[in-house]
Amino acid sequence: MLDSVKISRRQSEIRQALAGLVGKDKPTDDETRQMDEFDREYRSNETRYRAALIAEDDERREAKGELETRSDREWSEIMAGFEMRQVALALDEGRQMDGRTAEIVSELRSHGGYRGVPVPWEALEIRAGETVSTATPAPLRTAPIMERLFASSVAARMGGQMVNIGVGEIEYPVSTSQVTTGWAASEGGSVGSPTAYETTDRPMKPDHTLGVQMKITRKALKQSGAGLEQAVRRDMNGAIEEALDKAVFLGSGASGEPTGIFAGAAAWGIVSTAVGDVATWATIREEVKEFMLGNAANSTSAVRAMFRPEVWNTMDDSIWDAGSGITEWDRMESKLAAAVLTNNALAAPTGSPAASSAVLTTSAGGVPPFFVGTWGAVDLIRDPYADAAQGGLRLTALATMDVTVSRAVQTRILTGIQ
Repeated sequence: MLDSVKISRRQSEIRQALAGLVGKDKPTDDETRQMDEFDREYRSNETRYRAALIAEDDERREAKGELETRSDREWSEIMAGFEMRQVALALDEGRQMDGRTAEIVSELRSHGGYRGVPVPWEALEIRAGETVSTATPAPLRTAPIMERLFASSVAARMGGQMVNIGVGEIEYPVSTSQVTTGWAASEGGSVGSPTAYETTDRPMKPDHTLGVQMKITRKALKQSGAGLEQAVRRDMNGAIEEALDKAVFLGSGASGEPTGIFAGAAAWGIVSTAVGDVATWATIREEVKEFMLGNAANSTSAVRAMFRPEVWNTMDDSIWDAGSGITEWDRMESKLAAAVLTNNALAAPTGSPAASSAVLTTSAGGVPPFFVGTWGAVDLIRDPYADAAQGGLRLTALATMDVTVSRAVQTRILTGIQ
C-alpha cells in the first residue's frame, strides 16, 4: 500500500477519535491529554502526507513507460504458454486441457462460437530454435524467442496491416473531398463557397473462410511429444501465410476468395500502368514520382516495390555503369524503402516475350496501403472418422479473412514488365 494512502487513513481515524472527544462538555484529564496527542500527530502527518505525495509522483513518472507497455507484455507472456500439443491431444484422446491453454480456450469460447477448439492467432507464431532431424519431429533444443505470425510475409513487407475483429463488420472511411481555397478579392469581400466534406467507405466483411487441413499419424502422436507442437505451428503458419499472400494480391473475389489488389484495382481506383518493356529504374522512378505528386509519398525512401524473381534476374543483369558494376536493380534498391521478391503473390510471366506485373505501395500519414482483416481466432476442428482405421488424427483449421485498401493513391500496379 502507498504511504500516502496509509497516512490518509490514519488521519481519518484521528478525526473520528477527536470528534468523539470534543463533543464532551467536561472531558477528563486523560481525554484532554489524548486530544493534545492526536493534535500533534495530525499536524505531523500532514507534513508526512505532502512528502509522500511528492515522492510517489516521481515514482509514477519513472514507471510510466513500464505501466504503458505492461498489458502488452503480460498478454505476450500468457500466449507464450499456449500449447498446441494440448489441443491435439484433447481432440485425439479427449484429454483435459489445463494451465494457460485451458484459460485461453475458455476466454475465446466466451467471446464467440466455435465448433472445435479455438486457437488464438498468436499461437501460430513460429518458435525459433527447434531442431528437427527427420520427418518425425524430435526437437533437441527449444529457445523461448518467438516471432509473430506473418512477420516475414510479403503482405507485411509491403506495408499491409493485420486487423483482428471480434464480431461483425468493419469499415474504414477515406476522405475523397476536393476542398478548394480562395482569397478574398477585396476588403470585406467573401472567400470561396464552402465545399462538402465527403468520404468513401472501405468495408471488410466476414464472407471469406480459409481452411487448412492436416493429417497427424498415430506414430507421430506417440513419438513426437512436445515436438509435435512446433511441427503443427510450422505447417499451419506456412500454409496460411502462402494462401494469405496470394489472396491479398491475386484474390479473384469469386469461389470464396477475397478480392485482391489486382482484381479490385478498377473498383478501388488503383492506377495501373502498362510498361510494355524491360523494367529499369527510370520506369519505376516515373511511378514513384506520381506517388509524390499525389501527396502519398514525400520521398523515394517511403515506397515499397514487389517483383517476380524473373524481373530481378533481368534488372540485376543489366549493367547501368560498366565502370562500377552498378546494375539497374542496385540503383532501384538503393532508393526505395524495400524491394520485395515473390513467386507466390504475383502471377507467373506469360506471353512472348514473357512479361509479368509488379506492385508499388507507400504508407501515407501512418496509414497503411491496405488492411488484412481476421475474425476472432483460428477454429481447429477434429474429424474423428476419416482416419479412424489408421488411428490417425485429421485436423481442419478455419480462419475468416478479408482484404481492403485504404487510399487508392497509395498503391500502383505495373503490367507488361518483360
